[in-house]
Amino acid sequence: MELEDTGDLRHDLVNYLVALAGLLSTTTGRAMQRAIQSARENPEVALSVNRIFERRLANLQQVVDHAVARGELPPVDSYFLAEMLTGPVHLYVSRGLHPFTRAEAERITDVVLAGLRHTAG
Repeated sequence: MELEDTGDLRHDLVNYLVALAGLLSTTTGRAMQRAIQSARENPEVALSVNRIFERRLANLQQVVDHAVARGELPPVDSYFLAEMLTGPVHLYVSRGLHPFTRAEAERITDVVLAGLRHTAG
């Protein structure tokens, strides 16, 4: 999964979270979650999982750098941003108590971006 860079950070992040929730709801997504959980005990799995996360983080960093250059966002640690955005998606999907909708993706994105902007500097 790639994070698009359309020039509208909020839009791109919301779309990414919706796509992530969709992926995590599939058989492949559930297998991915099990692999992530087993990575602590298995160095070979950890290596593969880390490669995937590094690619995703590099993609996010590029999108964030462009957003910072446009003034949409203050400089931010992209790993922290990724964890703040995707953590709730994983919880929604794994618990399955409420559906993960675009509205949820918008709320999460808005709260995280507002928090980053508020605490910058």
